[in-house]
Amino acid sequence: MTNILDMLLSNNDGGTVKELAKQFDLPEAQARTAVEELIPALSRGMKNNASNNPGMEDLLEALRTGEHKRYMDEPSLLGKKETTQDGNDILGHVFGTKEVSREVANRASQKSGVSSAVLKKMLPVLATLAMGALSKGVFGGNKPATRVSPTSSSGGLLTSLLDSDRDGSIWDDVFKLAAKTMLR
Repeated sequence: MTNILDMLLSNNDGGTVKELAKQFDLPEAQARTAVEELIPALSRGMKNNASNNPGMEDLLEALRTGEHKRYMDEPSLLGKKETTQDGNDILGHVFGTKEVSREVANRASQKSGVSSAVLKKMLPVLATLAMGALSKGVFGGNKPATRVSPTSSSGGLLTSLLDSDRDGSIWDDVFKLAAKTMLR
């Protein structure tokens, strides 16, 4: 199964990483290392957010309506102010507070050797790319016209976020989530 990190690293034959390197004035190898350190934290945050019913519904709605895959299709958009704002909005949903985002950047800095100041600026851009990869993984190349179930076979990346016990099926996880919601 393809994951978000693999999609980003291979997107546009590495063009996304090259664009990040250019935008943040980093050697390509450092940009790649930064992506390798930040994307798993973003994926965990998305998974935690999607583990409750409102979070899952919000994620599906954002994927359905957000047009995030444009960031994967057009890496030149990554330097736009609107991209950073969109990314900051995503980070607000994923991590909840700026303090968590800062901590993620600080930890990634220790492992990657890239300054935390650069990683703090890169994190919103990577958030848009993560949503773009997730959108492409769930909906493919077509603009979705209808709701997609997280249990459909087209939701491989989304399934990886929702399969909390990693048994290969999200049915038990969705049922647990539904039961929690009904017992409130």
